[in-house]
Amino acid sequence: MGLETLSPSRASDFKHCPQLFKFRAIDRLPEPATVYQARGTTAHLALQRLFDLPAEQRTPDTLYDLFRQAWAEIRGIEFEGLFSSVEDERAWGLESLELLANYFSIEDPTSFDPLDRELDMLEDLDGIIIRGILDRMEEAPDGSLVITDYKTGKAPPERYALPAFFALKIYALLIRRRTGRTPAEIKLMYLNGPTVYRIAVNDAQLDAMDRQLRALWDAIDRAIGEDRFPPRVSRLCDWCSFQEICPAFTDAGAALATLTAAG
Repeated sequence: MGLETLSPSRASDFKHCPQLFKFRAIDRLPEPATVYQARGTTAHLALQRLFDLPAEQRTPDTLYDLFRQAWAEIRGIEFEGLFSSVEDERAWGLESLELLANYFSIEDPTSFDPLDRELDMLEDLDGIIIRGILDRMEEAPDGSLVITDYKTGKAPPERYALPAFFALKIYALLIRRRTGRTPAEIKLMYLNGPTVYRIAVNDAQLDAMDRQLRALWDAIDRAIGEDRFPPRVSRLCDWCSFQEICPAFTDAGAALATLTAAG
């Protein structure tokens, strides 16, 4: 069985660690829900719904209400039992609202109407099929396309931010394929900070991403055929849900040696 579809998130997983890709995409192992995942899911839903409203209603208080409503809808479905007490849940909620308040220092949501939000994409790029959900796309004042991704986590230092644009470059490639227009900019909006990172995009960059994506597709296909997904030890392992079952950590000493050798 070969690869059928690939999402930007799973492509990023394979780049970072083929074993992680296997756990998530092939084995489909469940991962424990976290308070950070709950915050991100709820905030994305609230921000999506903010732009359903007329511009004059896109206020901080409205966004807070939308967050509360979204959490009431999904908490029992996706995040049941996440908090050990009502007090913990309340503290998490207050922290979440503080992050949402930061959004209004980044941009004015009354000043524009996005072209698309939570856009479900499935594109055949001449033999490889990529699917994912794009947070938001809008037009800049000059008429150019901008792709925006919300982040509720803390922004990395700018010198380490470039890998975070990987998925957005894939979405820019999909948008070019679907619309015939090349996005001029991709933007990461970190509410924790807040911080906005943006880079310009052009056809040459998207052509390079197309080649990289095809190479990744071929590498994943080979890995599936050979059932070979070597773990790649890095500092990201500290945040991995599968560390206890990962082959790289069956011998902690060997894993530490690999990490040290990697710098």
